[in-house]
Amino acid sequence: MKTKEKIKKISVLLNKEYGKKVWRSRGEPLSVLIGTILSQNTSDNNSHQAFENLKRSFKNWESVRKAPINKIENAVRHGGLAKIKAKRIKDILNQIKNDNHNTSLSQLRKMKTQEVIDYLGKFKGVGEKTIACVLLFSLGRPFIPVDTHVFRLSKRLGLIPKKADSNKAHTILQKEVYPNLVYSFHLNLIRHGREVCKAKNPSCGDCVLFDLCQAPEKNKFIKKGERLYAKN
Repeated sequence: MKTKEKIKKISVLLNKEYGKKVWRSRGEPLSVLIGTILSQNTSDNNSHQAFENLKRSFKNWESVRKAPINKIENAVRHGGLAKIKAKRIKDILNQIKNDNHNTSLSQLRKMKTQEVIDYLGKFKGVGEKTIACVLLFSLGRPFIPVDTHVFRLSKRLGLIPKKADSNKAHTILQKEVYPNLVYSFHLNLIRHGREVCKAKNPSCGDCVLFDLCQAPEKNKFIKKGERLYAKN
């Protein structure tokens, strides 16, 4: 089965299991950019708390830009790596101010996708996943962020080579996932990774993707009809 068609089949099964997701904006581009930076190397819960605390602590992004670095650091401490992330956020805000004479990325909405990629890619600490998050969750463009769950499941399902790194994974999945499937496929694959196909001790016996999986863990089970049984 070709990768495109396999992804289409996976998407259908995940939509049936978790529901098809309809796109909705997660906010203006700068908020999504900063929120994604705060999500790096931490849990969703911690990054969300760090982002909300940052928003509560300052009136707007211009206030964050003008603030002493230690105040930004204190505001985002809950997300971990506070010193690094605070400096990264302040540096990016200063660059945006210098480029646009304001603290906004609203101009991205009028830019071509490659122009957005090139512009965001010049910021230190902003890689393919972060750029894809801005494109997908703020601008509504069909770019698939490859987080730890998408990366792990894509390997187990044979969508990317076992030795592929995250950059290669982005390139392959961006090419192979049909644009109209990107949003729901991305969110449902993450949910499946959290609830079923976990990094350690995946629940293969409960997996709706069992027949499509190439992971060795599935060999602990045998399928009889529509049911899965653990091997003795």
